[in-house]
Amino acid sequence: MVMKTSDPAAFRSGRHFAAWLGLTPKDHSTGGKTRLGKITRAGDEDLRRLLVVGATAVIQQARHGRGHPWGWLVALLKRKPPKLAAVA
Repeated sequence: MVMKTSDPAAFRSGRHFAAWLGLTPKDHSTGGKTRLGKITRAGDEDLRRLLVVGATAVIQQARHGRGHPWGWLVALLKRKPPKLAAVA
């Protein structure tokens, strides 16, 4: 990430960084109603792929009871399927 992102301070939050990577859903809001679409393919494809592969590996370890999974990850896996949790 350090090689691909020259200035991390340029992003106001993690969500803005995720949007730059293309990991946030496209917004189709109208009339005050928020409707989120599919995840866009904007941003750096290689970096996005590496982050998703890394997240998938951490999720597999948590699902098989290896290591010490974080509480937020366990809660996320209870709400969403593993493949969707990898990009959530």
